Amino acid sequence: MSEQTVLLLGATGETGTSILNGLLDLGKFKISALVRPSSAEKPDVEALAEKGVKILIADISSPADDLVSVLSGTDVLISTIGGMAQLAQMNLVTAAKKAGVKRFIPCDFASICPPGVMMLQDEKEEVHNQIRKLFLGYTFIDVGYWYQLSFPPLPSGRTAYAMFPGMQVPLHGNGEASNLLIDIRDIGSFVARIIDDERTLNKYVYCWGDLLNENQIFNVMEEVSGEKLERVYVPNEEIEAQVRQATQAFANDKANAQLRVGVMILQYTYSKYVRKDNTPEYAKYLGYLDARELYPDLKPKSFKQFVGDLVDGNVQRPYAKGMSM
Repeated sequence: MSEQTVLLLGATGETGTSILNGLLDLGKFKISALVRPSSAEKPDVEALAEKGVKILIADISSPADDLVSVLSGTDVLISTIGGMAQLAQMNLVTAAKKAGVKRFIPCDFASICPPGVMMLQDEKEEVHNQIRKLFLGYTFIDVGYWYQLSFPPLPSGRTAYAMFPGMQVPLHGNGEASNLLIDIRDIGSFVARIIDDERTLNKYVYCWGDLLNENQIFNVMEEVSGEKLERVYVPNEEIEAQVRQATQAFANDKANAQLRVGVMILQYTYSKYVRKDNTPEYAKYLGYLDARELYPDLKPKSFKQFVGDLVDGNVQRPYAKGMSM
């Protein structure tokens, strides 16, 4: 493909940083970053400019017509907006269509899940439907679940530096539900190749680094670290009860952001471990292309390689700079 102009929203976030690195490494794109006026002078944004990224400033909540001039000339628009702000992309979709954007990549980048299971996925589906309603080119990309949120703590405390605060990693059911997993750092390499490929236009694509169940994750942690881990199993019935309780509490107080996050986390758990949605078989059933089949030369880190980095102190804690809501 000829050189494309790519506009990235959320370039300083977790997924956005990985994608930016992937775009820069491939070296085939003119890259711009869309930032809010309030963020324009932040050090992270200044660092983007030092990498040769053009900075465009706009508030995506502005009327769509006001955003058209900012998006004009963009071939591919990639959104990595925060999980709590999925529907804020609706305005951006309308503006992208009016500006002549050729491909819109909305903020999916998560585990495989059908509609009707997770509130977050249903909001993503609203964005998907708006894209298709407007006849706007797209690629919907999912990546499984991050290694960085999937490992249990070691008794020695060697992994504490990289763990998200409050992160709990019990085993669910019998610990045998397999899940697609990925290192955050590998997401960008896949995305860069996907948007440079006509075969992925108007398609769903999933990316992954490993396929493991929780018992296997614990086994790898023990093998690489040399430490013995306690295994606490949460029955599926308990997970289902927690989801029902949290969903009802949120229904009674929908303005409560903390309750919303709680529902999202529990619904992820239900989808991955009770329904067992996050697998290659189910992804292909839903119509996804497998990025590793499309790009066999890409060699993402295995979970075992990640754990090697982890115990050596070479993994960054996710959301160290805070979460985007």
